[in-house]
Order: sequence, then structure tokens, then C-alpha cells
Amino acid sequence: MELITIAFIMGIVGNLHCVGMCGPIAMAIPVNRENRLTKTLGIVAYNSGRIFTYVLLGAVLGIFGKGFKLAGILQYVSIGIGIIFILSVLLPSVLKKVSFANRYYLKFNNWIKSKLGYFLTKKSTPALFTLGMLNGLLPCGLVGTALLGAVAYGSVLKGALFMAMFGLGTLPAMFLIPYFSGSISMNIRNKMSRAVPYIMVLFGILFILRGMNLDIPYISPPISEGGAEVKSCCHH
Repeated sequence: MELITIAFIMGIVGNLHCVGMCGPIAMAIPVNRENRLTKTLGIVAYNSGRIFTYVLLGAVLGIFGKGFKLAGILQYVSIGIGIIFILSVLLPSVLKKVSFANRYYLKFNNWIKSKLGYFLTKKSTPALFTLGMLNGLLPCGLVGTALLGAVAYGSVLKGALFMAMFGLGTLPAMFLIPYFSGSISMNIRNKMSRAVPYIMVLFGILFILRGMNLDIPYISPPISEGGAEVKSCCHH
């Protein structure tokens, strides 16, 4: 229940980010805007592809989380993830400078954009599903945050479930943006995206508390490490 709640809330508050950052792509998806049913089915196909990618990525990251759990360091990984969330807000320029993967990030980002450009010209349901899958791969700070959260649960299944619930939480914005594309101004998108740093810090604190094993329901429940439940971060 804790996993589902946190992931879904992260997705819900992430709607602010989606409107600000993902709005242009969502507004451009090639659905038939003359027919309401066809438009709805196209938007559903697009978002299904996006969430499908999230689930796959969550499962992959869950493998690493499982390894951390078996090594008995999952609680420290959770604290580290929380610190990364907070630092990404407080020191974004520093983190970008020290990132050795920047050039690979740019290459991958450009490759995804080229594929998006191709599928934005297609209107079939499979093409819209593929477009959604590609959008799910597009480098995004919020999705990266959620994926780190998936790692903290130390399980392939839980990682996939975390990202599925996160994806469902983002549906309101990602469904309504293409449906009412003409009603959302750039000014509104910019204002909503400004709330994202505060959200990142909030979840950073949450994951730090979670790693401390304070035995507080939902906020800091005990973490099971290598088959044994850890009652406290100071307990041996």
C-alpha cells in the first residue's frame, strides 16, 4: 500500500511538470481531432505506450534495487536517492558539470527526438502507441526521479508496479493536454512547472526518512534487508 500511495502521489503532483515540460509533445500527437471517439482512442494508445515503457524501466531498475537489498544496503541507497533529489534542485548546474554521461545523454536525446519526429506524422493506433513508448524514453527529470524511487523498493515486481502507478498518476495531464491543447497557454505551463523543484525536495526528504527506518507507517516503514527486517538505521 505504501508503494502504491507514494508512486501514485508522485505521478499526481508530477502533472505540474507534465503540463510545463511535456505539453508541446502531447499537444502535437497526431490524433483525429474531428472525431471524439477516435481522438480518445488515440490518446489512450499514446499514454498506454508511455506507461508501458515506464513499467519496463521500473522492472530493469528493480533488478539493481534487488541487488542492493541482498547486499544489505537498501536503506542507505534510499537515503542517497533522497539526497540526490535535493541536490538536483539546490545544485543543478554543478550536477550537470560533473556528469560524465552528458555526451551520451545528448546523443540518446537526439536519437529519440528524431524517432518522435517520424511517428508524429503517423495516425495509426500502433504508431501512437510507439510514439508513447518513445516519449517514455525521452530524458525527463521527473521520470528519472520516479525511477530512482523504484530502485529504493528493492524488487523487480515492485519497481515495475511503482512505475505503473506513477504513470497512472500522470494520466490527468497527459490525457487532457492533447484533448484541450488550445486552452493551455505557455504562461500557465511555465507557472505550473515552477512547482516541480519543491516537489523534488519533498520527495527527497521522504526517501531520506524512508531509509532511516523510523517505523512510521507510509513515511518511514521498516526496510527488509537481505531477508531480515531492519528496525532502525542504528540497529545491528
